[in-house]
Formats: sequence, structure tokens, C-alpha cells
Amino acid sequence: MADQVAIVTGASRGIGFAIAQRFVADGYKVCITGRDAEALDTAAKDLGGDKVAIGVAGKGDDPDHRAAVIDTVLGQFGPVTTLVNNIGINPVYGPLGSIDLNAARKIFEVNVIGTLGWVQEALRGGLGEGGAIVNISSVSGVRPSPGIAFYGVTKAALIHLTEELAVELAPKVRVNAVAPAVVKTRFATALYDGREEKVAAAYPLARLGVPEDVAGAVSFLCSPDAAWITGQTVVIDGGVTLTGSVQ
Repeated sequence: MADQVAIVTGASRGIGFAIAQRFVADGYKVCITGRDAEALDTAAKDLGGDKVAIGVAGKGDDPDHRAAVIDTVLGQFGPVTTLVNNIGINPVYGPLGSIDLNAARKIFEVNVIGTLGWVQEALRGGLGEGGAIVNISSVSGVRPSPGIAFYGVTKAALIHLTEELAVELAPKVRVNAVAPAVVKTRFATALYDGREEKVAAAYPLARLGVPEDVAGAVSFLCSPDAAWITGQTVVIDGGVTLTGSVQ
């Protein structure tokens, strides 16, 4: 995969970093993004330095940032072949009946519109024949998830966006999604902190996910082994949706 150039958004830590790490191991050159310039710089160095990995800091819902990332990648590594949309926010917790609508708009802007914006920029950056996109959704997008319901609404929208893009961009570009359950990251800490054993007991595989669980699936979906797969959402959940719970 030495000719592959990937952009992984939201990748200074957690799932995004694990995906970037897997890509580098697979032979890709990688650009990671995120809001914290210092954290990105450290992550890029940990990935192997600027010969294989670079970081560009900015906000995922900022069109100027997205354009700057593409221009930087084109100058450093060449045309984009792979895009992983891992940006996502969830600043509110509680029922839909009382959610702050401005917060809801922001969540949708980042999680859905931002993802589409990254796709449009990647296409400008050369994503074409043989290219692959993977969108990071969530099991909250396939099952109701009280407390983080609007986040789940945006992740459900992301699944449908994946299907629409898969049809529009075929046959040149494949577009898939993954939908993880609770993965042990800083972003998901509130869902298991102080009660991990109890939360994990609901999972048939008896543990929560780790970022590498997601990275492996994303690597597969972007590889030639998945050449006849598009428009699909792979649920990565330790079996928890089989029990009827997603948290």
C-alpha cells in the first residue's frame, strides 16, 4: 500500500490515532487532523515523522481548514487515495425534548455537514479510481441511545450519507462506515468511567472496545480485500446490540 495517501480526521488520539497508526503500519502516508496543534505534532512524530505522517490543526467544520489540509497533502504526499471521517462532537447529554437547539445545530454541523465537506475536498484532492472512504458512525446511529439521542441522530444521518455517497461515487470510490459501541477513549469516558465492569457485563464478548478494534475493521474496508464492498455499515460492538442495549 506504499502508494496510498490517507487523511484521518480527529486523529490526535483515540480511535483516529489508532487508525492512522494502522495505516502507517500498512504502508500508507498519512495526514492527521484535530484542533490541538501540540497534540497533533506529538501524534505525527509518534507515527514516524514527516516522511510518513503529518498533522494539520484546525476545526473540522471550518471550510478553510479542510482546504488547507488538502493543499498540504497534495504538496507533501500527492493525491488523496483514502479518507477516514472520524470527527464528531457531543457537547450535550439529556432528552431530546429539552436539548438546546443551538447545540443540536452545532453537533449536526460538525458530525454531518463537516463530513460531507471533507468528502468534497478529498475529491478535489484527487480521490478517484480505487479510492476509499470510511465514515465513523456509532451504534447510537442504529439503535436508540437515551441521553446521547441527538448524537445518535447525527450518526444515523451519517450512515445514510454513506449509502448515498456509495451510489454517487461508484464505481471509482468505495464508501463504507463503521459503527462502534463503547470504545475506551477519552471521548467516551463518561459512558463507562467508574463502572467499566458493570458496563462490559452487558457485552457478550465481556469487554469494552479498544481503538485497535476499530482500526482493524477500517484497514480492511480500505484495502483491496474489500474491493467489492460499498455502502455498508459494519457494526463493531462486542455483540452488545444483540442484547438490546448500546451503552
